[in-house]
Amino acid sequence: MTLTAPAPRTGEAAHHLGRPPLVLLAPAVLAAVLLVLPLVTLVLDTPWGTFLTELRSEPVRRALALSALTSLLTVLVCVVLGTPLAWLLARVEFRGRGLLRAAVAVPLVLPPVVAGVALVTALGRNGLVGSLLRETTGLTVPFTTTAVVVAHVFVSMPFYVLSVEGALRTAGERYDVVAATLGATRWTTFRRVTLPLALPGLVAGAVLAWARSLGEFGATITFAGNFPGTTQTMPSLIYTTLQADPAAARTLSMILLVVSVGVLAGLRHRWLRPL
Repeated sequence: MTLTAPAPRTGEAAHHLGRPPLVLLAPAVLAAVLLVLPLVTLVLDTPWGTFLTELRSEPVRRALALSALTSLLTVLVCVVLGTPLAWLLARVEFRGRGLLRAAVAVPLVLPPVVAGVALVTALGRNGLVGSLLRETTGLTVPFTTTAVVVAHVFVSMPFYVLSVEGALRTAGERYDVVAATLGATRWTTFRRVTLPLALPGLVAGAVLAWARSLGEFGATITFAGNFPGTTQTMPSLIYTTLQADPAAARTLSMILLVVSVGVLAGLRHRWLRPL
């Protein structure tokens, strides 16, 4: 019989490895300060005495309502369209799959303003699709609430698709194969087997897409404009307010910071747990 020693616990392993070298500790501390310090100063510089007053003001309520509406619609579109796309990338072999995956990931690294310009070239009044839409139906997309949702979907969809694809690949295809041997169609397997197994990834992807949508600014202001009550979301309102009243802008920024912390807290079991 072969006896194996139990694996040391994290604290014991660190004790045996010795003290962390300064060449690693110093840049690690600097990185932590760089990430934490701006958030701390924002909290300290926020005029808390006017926080509730700003929160109840009409422009803030309109921007919050529009941000909530468009971000929720964005998540809905991402789930309806992104889930089949993620399944296609994870489960179906076809020529050009790598190229399609790369195209899906491009908005992740694309500057938001460039994303807005790209949307204008496609869906603007004189764009490739936008001109046809205007000539056939008389409808235009830019500078409408619909344009806000389109811009948010464009920048948020990759977060959802890549998260769900990763969950599908982690779950593997063995249960899909078992379902197929029992006579289930691919649609039945997708509904009864694939989706339930990948549900944590779907939820995480939806939250990521929602958070990205809530904070979107560059593509939105380029493609949809900044009209109160129609296209002015919270980031756009913060940008406008910053020009005239920096203190009020800090208060508005705190609102989104609180939302962001809430999102992180909701996903703490996925990102904050030790490996």
